[in-house]
Amino acid sequence: MSGHSKWATIKRAKGAADAKRGKIFSVLSKDITLASRDGGGDPEFNPRLRTVIAKAKAQNMPADNIDRAIKKGTGELPGVTYEELVYEGYGAGGVGIIVEITTDNKNRSASEVRSTMSKNGGNLAGVGAVAFQFDRKGQIIIDATKIEEEALMDLALEAGAEDIKNESTHFEVICPMSEYDSLWQALNDKEIETESSELAYLPNILVPVEDKDTARKVLHLVEKLDELEDVKAVHHNMEIREDLLDSDEF
Repeated sequence: MSGHSKWATIKRAKGAADAKRGKIFSVLSKDITLASRDGGGDPEFNPRLRTVIAKAKAQNMPADNIDRAIKKGTGELPGVTYEELVYEGYGAGGVGIIVEITTDNKNRSASEVRSTMSKNGGNLAGVGAVAFQFDRKGQIIIDATKIEEEALMDLALEAGAEDIKNESTHFEVICPMSEYDSLWQALNDKEIETESSELAYLPNILVPVEDKDTARKVLHLVEKLDELEDVKAVHHNMEIREDLLDSDEF
């Protein structure tokens, strides 16, 4: 059901795609800078950078933006120093939430996450209080109309996937972190459009939610956290009841 939860979040976000373009560019720019800093500025010898650049191009990020982000990472241009942080917390109904941050000011980020949590029915938790309920994996979501299941299985398993789930409306492809870049590149080479592609925290313990109001509160909190400038991604372990997913509410 983790894929179902992800799919619900994706569907809710579709209408705000244009408004979020600036945020998307900001996240990609930071990822490019970090990838360049850690592995060098040549994508031919830096698989992580190659993957992020391909994502940036898919979002129509200007080439000048990509080049500046690379040069900030390699030190050719002055830039801020980014840190990658993870915050843990709970939403309505005891749902676990993981918030990934890329920031140049961790005090500001902590304050914003804490404030957003408290204003929207959530609360921060201590380190390790929530993380044990998740595994760090590569996760790729593909609309079921984009590719046949058998073709996807042949391609994804060859490229390092460990699991492919058919969730009726979409496929959820899971892989170890070490195989994520090669798997994403294989799909990109075949021009297979993805709805979501990331190194994610996937729940190994799910929290069932059967109440519409609780589910709505959790997804609202996730959206508010995701709107914060320093937030790279938000993950949760809510298991949404099937008929709620099929309703207009999601």
